[in-house]
Amino acid sequence: MISPSKKILCIEDDAETAALIKEDIEERGYDVTIAVDGHAGLSALLKTGPDLVLCDINMPGMTGFEVMQCLSAIAPRFDAVPFIFLTARTDRDSELKGRRLGADDYVTKPVDFEILAAIIEARLGRGARNEIWSRHVALNERELECLTWSARGKTSPEIAIILNISKRTVNFHVENACRKLNVSTRTEAVVKATSGRLIDPRDARESHD
Repeated sequence: MISPSKKILCIEDDAETAALIKEDIEERGYDVTIAVDGHAGLSALLKTGPDLVLCDINMPGMTGFEVMQCLSAIAPRFDAVPFIFLTARTDRDSELKGRRLGADDYVTKPVDFEILAAIIEARLGRGARNEIWSRHVALNERELECLTWSARGKTSPEIAIILNISKRTVNFHVENACRKLNVSTRTEAVVKATSGRLIDPRDARESHD
């Protein structure tokens, strides 16, 4: 059972999006605080000391990028706190900027809550990452690639294009991965592989050699 002591700060200026995130994450057992803009978020972060931060980028007054820059400058003790950007920006330059500032993950909207939950679980150190099973699951390169792209929200047809293989082959590798991980769905496979550190969605690239 997830400990309610794990605190998540969500900095999001869109009230509807913030409410959906709060509802979903709280149902998973986390303690969620909402801040409505960058200034409020920075203040709440310093006050509450969360275990993980979810932060929008495009916000009035102070962007998510500026929040992270200020945090690094005035409170380096929070450098170890996982910081995840949530954003509608899908361009490569924005993601690169976020990662260069030190963001741990970059999740695009609309948010896939199962993927977000897997990322949160992995970043907070729960789940399979410390279990013996992860040392013995022999996923091959294609299975790892397919799960990694799935973790980044890509569909089977999209993965097929990226990897230059057929959609049927993608599904074949995903099904094999599910069998090896002893799960029944792609989402469960992504969650287990991510939390077990078998894959990291950040390893995926926009092209494949």
